[in-house]
Amino acid sequence: MEITNDLNSTFSPYSTTNVNATAAPNCTDWPHVPMTTLIPAIYSVICVLGIVANALAVCVLAHSSASRRTVANTFMLNLCVSDLLFLLSLPLWAVYYSQGYNWPFGNIACKVCGALHNLNLYASIFFITSMSADRYLAIVHPLQSQSARDPKRARLTCILVWVLAFACSVPTFYLRSTQHVEALGVEACAIHYTSDTWFYTLTWLKIILAFLLPLLVISCCYGAIGRHLLAGTGLLRIHPSTNAPSFKSQESCCSKPEKPLTPQQCVNKGSSSSGGRGGGRQLEGRGLERVLWTVAAVVVSFFCCWFPFHCVTFIDLLHGGDPMASCWAQWTIKNLTPLTLCLGFSNSAINPVLYCFIGNHFRGRLGGLCKGLCACLKARGEDHSHQRGSFSTRLSSFSRKLSDLKDLAIAEPSGSA
Repeated sequence: MEITNDLNSTFSPYSTTNVNATAAPNCTDWPHVPMTTLIPAIYSVICVLGIVANALAVCVLAHSSASRRTVANTFMLNLCVSDLLFLLSLPLWAVYYSQGYNWPFGNIACKVCGALHNLNLYASIFFITSMSADRYLAIVHPLQSQSARDPKRARLTCILVWVLAFACSVPTFYLRSTQHVEALGVEACAIHYTSDTWFYTLTWLKIILAFLLPLLVISCCYGAIGRHLLAGTGLLRIHPSTNAPSFKSQESCCSKPEKPLTPQQCVNKGSSSSGGRGGGRQLEGRGLERVLWTVAAVVVSFFCCWFPFHCVTFIDLLHGGDPMASCWAQWTIKNLTPLTLCLGFSNSAINPVLYCFIGNHFRGRLGGLCKGLCACLKARGEDHSHQRGSFSTRLSSFSRKLSDLKDLAIAEPSGSA
């Protein structure tokens, strides 16, 4: 299989072309995009923001109490871990681009980083899809789904997602390697497709499993949630006589004399979704509007981040690496593949904001964690100051005693005379 040597797409983390190429027509009239400076700058911003946001989310979710280890939080924790694994490898790709597609880290690192990119591509989208299905069940069918929405089953689902994402990443690990490109004088980290079957199978697999099917499921779930909320039925209306103790009305919840709860705690009692948007919450006014905006943001973010990249991938698939393809197709594949990848990678930094930081409970726990850390540091500082003060006091006391002994020693000879 002979495919054009489009450098930016060939050597990108999700390359879709082969490095063994024939000469293609030179489209000199099309503008050149400075990838060796633009891409590392974008990667650096995504890496810093994404690592900070996901690390904070992991800290809060991992230190949550047993009552907070819900189905949604389980999915969120695994999503953040997946994004962190990808973001930690992003600096190596930034160096790779900045050195003009030269990979200085060795063949094993090339395979591992390429596999991590694909692992995150599949795992993050699978976790987002799982969270969407969980929210649909929690909001639209809260009572009927209680047996299915179990934290143990959620952990099994996460294991299944990791296994499936790993299986989808194995071919990339096998095919990707460092290859010397004599024309550029670099050691590129690229995928070498040994046949047409590999190329078309993996490309269609990426388009269908990593975009089309998840987008269909996510759109259906949040579309049903939106219709449910706009219908004016609320998330759940249950009378106090219900036999489901997990989903009590607000009045019933707040009337418990032995351990009164705040209104916010009552609103979220029995909720199993993130950010206080659970099945037991009846939303009105600004609360309903907030949920609708969050639902819209999830779908729009997913679509905007990944749709451009998969469009470019589809264009590459249609041309099949034809070296005589039109200039617009060559320019699009060559220049827009890494740029649309940057947009897709930014979803890893956006995910914790959409799924964690918007929620009142998450922000409250994050604030509590920060206050606890500040209190710990303050206590250590006060203890250190107390120790220094105690040492200074003992030193002053010792100095006074030493001075008294010296005066006594001076006075004794004169007294004896």
